[in-house]
Amino acid sequence: MSTPLPNLDANLAVALDALLAEQSVTRAAARLHTSPAAMSRTLARLRRLLQDPLLVRAGQALVPTPRAEAIRDEAAAVVRRLEALLSPSGGIDLAVVRRTFTVQTADLVGAALAPGLLELARQQAPGVTLRVLAEEWEAGPALREGRVDLEIGAIDHVDPETQVEELITLRMAAGVRAGHPLTEGTLTPAGLAAAEHVAVSRRGRFTGPMDMALAEHGLTRRVSVVLPSHLAAMALAAASDVVCLVPTALPGQPPAPLSDMAHALELRLLDIPLPLPPLTIGMAWHPRHTADGAHQWLRDAVRRVLRPADRPGSTVRSR
Repeated sequence: MSTPLPNLDANLAVALDALLAEQSVTRAAARLHTSPAAMSRTLARLRRLLQDPLLVRAGQALVPTPRAEAIRDEAAAVVRRLEALLSPSGGIDLAVVRRTFTVQTADLVGAALAPGLLELARQQAPGVTLRVLAEEWEAGPALREGRVDLEIGAIDHVDPETQVEELITLRMAAGVRAGHPLTEGTLTPAGLAAAEHVAVSRRGRFTGPMDMALAEHGLTRRVSVVLPSHLAAMALAAASDVVCLVPTALPGQPPAPLSDMAHALELRLLDIPLPLPPLTIGMAWHPRHTADGAHQWLRDAVRRVLRPADRPGSTVRSR
């Protein structure tokens, strides 16, 4: 006979079921697409809540305590009920959906997304409207509190339960106006350092990965202006001799929509002769939206706009 569980939120119930079924922190973490460290913290939280060790070491393995044995069936039953509750009940009629989605992202990503998302909405979900918010200065609980439905960009500050999907990986190119001196001949680290630069930073920072890469060559660059907007930086580069950074596709990949605005401004994109780190664009959402049909449509629409059709499917994980 199973033992009733105390009040657990859905995430803890799912974690408890995985831990008791797998009897391994590592395997439970893999099952739930999270890290072993995060699963260890969850196990510690469950131990405090249930006032029992639950899993104890026996040699190289973990074995369940009598309390864990008593609640294992109930934990599995709770998760089955949750899955049944969250399973779609026959799909969603997008033609009748009336919904406003709030997306938080950088201006460049928003500009790349908006045309494609609006076109897909007109075709498939005409009652959907979009509200795009600028990136916040500091990491906040916007997804958890429901103020934002989807965050898109370089995802590095989400809450542990947040679902994250990587969409596309890009490289940085140097954007300059047509006829810029850097377009003559081969671009070298010294030539790049000697040029005037515009930096993009919401926090007003003058330095970034390029400065660290130049320092490896004993070089420094002059950043004459810092702007909070990628679009403003590209517009400035199109009208002057400053150099801006533009995300573009990796070699051999289809064109990236994030560089469309640079092409519209007739910027020349030059390969940077430095080992700059790649830029991974992803999207993040709170797990309460995972099974929501309208939100699923939004995520799929973002994939179709930002990720080339022939790109392999991306993985989803909890942070």
